[in-house]
Amino acid sequence: MQLPVHNINGEVVGQVEVSDLVFGIEPNRAVMHQALVRQQANGRQGTHNTLRRGEVSGGGAKPWRQKGTGRARQGSIRAPQWRGGGIVFGPHPRSYEQKMPKKMRRLAVRSALSQKALEQRVLIVQGLHDIEPRAKSMEAALQALNVRPGGALVATNGRVENAEKAGGNLIKLRVIHASNLNLADLLKYDYLLLASEALEPVQQTLLDGVRQVANGDEAPVATVADASFMVTPVASVPAPAPTETQGDGATAEVEEGQ
Repeated sequence: MQLPVHNINGEVVGQVEVSDLVFGIEPNRAVMHQALVRQQANGRQGTHNTLRRGEVSGGGAKPWRQKGTGRARQGSIRAPQWRGGGIVFGPHPRSYEQKMPKKMRRLAVRSALSQKALEQRVLIVQGLHDIEPRAKSMEAALQALNVRPGGALVATNGRVENAEKAGGNLIKLRVIHASNLNLADLLKYDYLLLASEALEPVQQTLLDGVRQVANGDEAPVATVADASFMVTPVASVPAPAPTETQGDGATAEVEEGQ
């Protein structure tokens, strides 16, 4: 499929061929959900902690004698039922890390990119490194590109200092490296502004090890060495061996090589 290429003034300056395996697949919402939950879980520090009754200071002495007072028996003022006592079944430091195969994580990102491309919310932009390092310049570029309220994610090829300074103070905009493209940011921001020079590295990463299935046959694995990022057509199934008809109507297969 083809996507238009814009400059920072909002003008269409050309067309670029992108891979259907990255921007044109059927979004897998189940994998996207699983990948998002995993990313959010792995972002948790897990340093929360509460004190058990044995970790709260004080409470060594029995508050009153066992019998004869008419009150319920108590052994410590740091028991859970007392104010200031220990916490029962409270949170303690733990790891929330979840694991997920790399192919599934990449499928989730490709699904998000395909959904945004379907909604025409993926903009290939040239000249982000030439933008003035001012917030007004970035705001003018977003207005020229017709980026409506809802936020935009700007992905550049490596560090582009001008773009980072121009978008650093804007609330609904984030500038990241294309190598750090992730599902949470793609779902958080409505638009993706992808630098034209970052398109190739993104497709190289997401196409590494991807197989295309067509007509029931598997095409060769797409490698990062494919410069065009276009999947080669699946080879046709060889025709069956020819047959010759005998005089009595019966057929006899001709052996290969005759």
